Amino acid sequence: MITPKYARTLARYNHWMNDKVYAACESLNDQERKADRGAFFGSIHSTLNHLLWGDGMWLGRFTNNTAQAWPLPTVAAGVDLHASWPSLKAARSELDAALIAWAETLDAQWLTTDFNWYSGITKATRSKPAWLLVTHLFNHQTHHRGQVTTLLSQQGIDVGVTDLMMMPGDV
Repeated sequence: MITPKYARTLARYNHWMNDKVYAACESLNDQERKADRGAFFGSIHSTLNHLLWGDGMWLGRFTNNTAQAWPLPTVAAGVDLHASWPSLKAARSELDAALIAWAETLDAQWLTTDFNWYSGITKATRSKPAWLLVTHLFNHQTHHRGQVTTLLSQQGIDVGVTDLMMMPGDV
């Protein structure tokens, strides 16, 4: 079981790391960012799009019917939401702010409840503990961001320190 503080910490970590990854990507041109490098989603650009898609999907599910409602992605998994780099960067920044704001509203009781959602992958309604799904959200980010940092490293670009314990600010 996780706590609201855990989710807030990981929302801040997500933002910090996305800032670092996107800054590192700035040294590549659009063709280099979109080159198929053999990752799950091919390119750096498409992997970053997938992260945006996944984060938006979970935030949309978690905030459905609330004052903080986030729109669900309207394209299938694996389809780029944003073709242009400036648009992708802006959407990432907006979503990171929304994730932080959402995490600030979490309470321990909600995390203990079962959460129901429709899975497009399994074509069925699913149910899992909310705390597990929030953990999945942040684990998924780390997984694919790790792929991007590897692809950047292969291009000679160092993102820098990625360790959670090195994140600036109070934990």
